[in-house]
Amino acid sequence: MRVLTFHRTDSVHAAVRGVVAAMSMTGMRALSTKAGIVKETPPEMIADQEVPHLVDRLPDPAADSLLVLAHWGYGAAGGAFFGALPPPIRQSRWMGPAYGLVLWAAFEVILEPIFGIRLRRKRPPPERAALAADHLLYGLVLNELRSRPSK
Repeated sequence: MRVLTFHRTDSVHAAVRGVVAAMSMTGMRALSTKAGIVKETPPEMIADQEVPHLVDRLPDPAADSLLVLAHWGYGAAGGAFFGALPPPIRQSRWMGPAYGLVLWAAFEVILEPIFGIRLRRKRPPPERAALAADHLLYGLVLNELRSRPSK
């Protein structure tokens, strides 16, 4: 049995949903950062520590826009991968939210150490909860159309 089957229509549809889901996360992150709950978002950490030579050359509005667009691109890729999952798995009511939380955990457990991203401080529980919540939102939006109507 093949776990991933790339059906162009499902993957493209899911990639678009992934962009919309990442846009939703952007709104939630704007709220959590303005409220002082999240001090530095994962895309900001990556930009500051991994590609500062690229981002520092840009004026602040352009750098901020680049981070947002990169995050939406990452959301599209995550959506396309989600769309490649077998329909019985993908169409489960809780698969989207679980997928979003797995992406968040994978960033913290796998990607941060691989890329050598150093947390400037230990994240307090409210910040961790806010980051988990925005990934849960990503998964909810991604899974929102889990069973597309047939034509």
